[in-house]
Amino acid sequence: MVVSAPIIVVMFAAGLLLGFVGAGGSGFIIAILSTVFGFPIHTALGTALAAMLFSSASGTVSHYREGNITPRTGIIVGLAGAIGAWCCSQLSVGIDETKLQWMTAGMLFLSAIVLWIRMGIVSKRSASMMEHAAIMAGIGFWFRAIAIGIVCGALSGLFGIGSTPFIQIGLITLLRMPISQAAGTTMLIIIPIALAGGAGFYGSGHLDLLLLAEVLAGIMTGSYVGAKFTKRLPLVYLKTAMVVTPFIGAALLLF
Repeated sequence: MVVSAPIIVVMFAAGLLLGFVGAGGSGFIIAILSTVFGFPIHTALGTALAAMLFSSASGTVSHYREGNITPRTGIIVGLAGAIGAWCCSQLSVGIDETKLQWMTAGMLFLSAIVLWIRMGIVSKRSASMMEHAAIMAGIGFWFRAIAIGIVCGALSGLFGIGSTPFIQIGLITLLRMPISQAAGTTMLIIIPIALAGGAGFYGSGHLDLLLLAEVLAGIMTGSYVGAKFTKRLPLVYLKTAMVVTPFIGAALLLF
């Protein structure tokens, strides 16, 4: 098998944008692989989901060193998410390719809307670790944490998306987690979700390991460079790019 330089180059360009906005960009990756390079949508989903494992692992280490992770919450939500991701990845491979492409595009549009809502919540709500600790002490914490994990994991398994805005809104609103902790803990949560979902697609024959390596080579190097511009450009550019990016992915899938 021959390494494809065009895929690496295009993924590097995509990584510049994803690194700038601080997103895993699995939906963006799916759109590029399926529409630009013509890979089957199921292969694109499996590859994008597996790629999240590596990007999230790197982000988790960084956030842990900064003290931005609540391990207990992350593990509980993440394990519940892994169950949802694995089960729904088995359902995803049985969905017609055209229907799945439209459904994934719809979820990307919804992700953009949810991300916009999340920005509004962040600007108006500022929880503390004391509030989160109080919720963790109650029995309701388990129901909320497991519900967040299963729902967001199911979305990832079905559509290959990272579910980052959905996870963060759940942590912020249902578990009263501070913004910085929600950002870091989300990275930890995505690891088991990506692992289980990727394993599900691999088991069904929809994960190309060479393609995964090419995607990672481009995305990870591009993201590293793109992240350098996050604090160097005006904030309005960053907020706009964060919302527009999933819209671009959805548009590619539709047109």
